[in-house]
Amino acid sequence: MLKPDLLYSRITELTPEALRKLGVRALLLDVDNTLALHGKPEPLPGTQDWAARMTEAGFALLILSNNTDARVAPFAAKYGLPFLSGAAKPLPGGFRRAAKILKTPRRECAVVGDQIFTDLLGARLSGMRAVLLEPVELESGKLLQWKRRWEKRLRKRYQALR
Repeated sequence: MLKPDLLYSRITELTPEALRKLGVRALLLDVDNTLALHGKPEPLPGTQDWAARMTEAGFALLILSNNTDARVAPFAAKYGLPFLSGAAKPLPGGFRRAAKILKTPRRECAVVGDQIFTDLLGARLSGMRAVLLEPVELESGKLLQWKRRWEKRLRKRYQALR
């Protein structure tokens, strides 16, 4: 259940070809440590061009975040993408709503993010594919540090996927 379909260092490494092999037509994108540094308003280098290329390749994209509208809306506007904030990941409700917004069956959606216990677990609970990224930076919050320790153990097992 906690094994990703694909594993990359950065989102910009993800290709249309890899997604098509999995039958994916839509991507649900996390914000922090996926498209931007945690809590920062600027997109990571290359991510806006990557999103444009994925859209041109025929993929539907949506930003899915546990964060607030105040964080997600201005960020989504920079990408020209729809968004769903307050998603309560890993609970399936937000993932299911996102698939409905994109008018795509869940089995044809992939969740792209850096956290095993929110992004990957939520994808699995929702019947979606999962693309796990390495965190761009490690956050300082105690809960995130605790989760990252557990994630580190699992990530060692995932290295064979590369």
